[in-house]
Amino acid sequence: MNNNFFSNLFLWLSLIILPEMVFSQSNDFTIQDVKFESQGITLACSIVKPKNPVAAVVIVHGSDPVKRELEFAKRLAKEGIAVLTYDKRGVGESGGVYVGPSVGTNNIDTTNLNLLSDDANEAVKAFRTFLKNKKTSIGLVGFSQAGWIIPITASKNPQIEFMVLFSCPTITTLEQLRFQFYTNGNNSFWENHTEADAREHIRNDPDKYQFVATDPKISLNTLSIPGLWLFGEKDIQIPVKLCIEQLNTFKVQGKPFEYTLFSKLGHNTSSADITETVDISIQWIKQKALNIKKFKSSK
Repeated sequence: MNNNFFSNLFLWLSLIILPEMVFSQSNDFTIQDVKFESQGITLACSIVKPKNPVAAVVIVHGSDPVKRELEFAKRLAKEGIAVLTYDKRGVGESGGVYVGPSVGTNNIDTTNLNLLSDDANEAVKAFRTFLKNKKTSIGLVGFSQAGWIIPITASKNPQIEFMVLFSCPTITTLEQLRFQFYTNGNNSFWENHTEADAREHIRNDPDKYQFVATDPKISLNTLSIPGLWLFGEKDIQIPVKLCIEQLNTFKVQGKPFEYTLFSKLGHNTSSADITETVDISIQWIKQKALNIKKFKSSK
């Protein structure tokens, strides 16, 4: 048989073996659509990769039923950071069932948070397999609800070497709910309430729902990897100053945890029209990846 036959046969077999892989590129990065397995279901993701990544991150979702965060991923990739971002379970092309208030279920129940941490953990494993340079540092970047998921995930997987958390709580799930119900979506809440008011409510308000609380401090207490939290002072979803107080306690204990507070921002600290928070996180990731690389080289 001639060479053309074998070439055509190879191409045909490749299309059968990799039907869900889509590849595109720009001058800054390539985008590859792939899938991975987690707890018996298939999750769809995109890997956005610059030519020579200085670091790599997996994006962890907030509470909403969101697909992969491609625009955010591109912002990072243009700065040399490789990204794996996936459709949340039960959303987009991913299998499984989405859990959340919009469908009448509790998405901060401990069982669901652990399940979502399993998804993030499997994403890290899949990403590590994909990256050609096995020494590239991998971290987690997440939003809001990810404040509970990321510490659980990082405590499971020693491959995770840093974490960046946008508007993420360091208090328990029930404490966060007490605060959220108290502010009730009122954007002018802090014009009419004091920090003392908020803390009193968080301490004493009876819980509207009864479930086992998840406390991120338990997992954070086990971690020694660098972490960066980015907060908006006007946040009405999480009590920022109380969260910062918890981080300061960890810092006194020698934990490599840092935070930055933005006086004009609320809970949304990472949207497309906000540059300062993302720029800070990018520079922080690059510096931590460099430090980790130097540490590994010295061993």
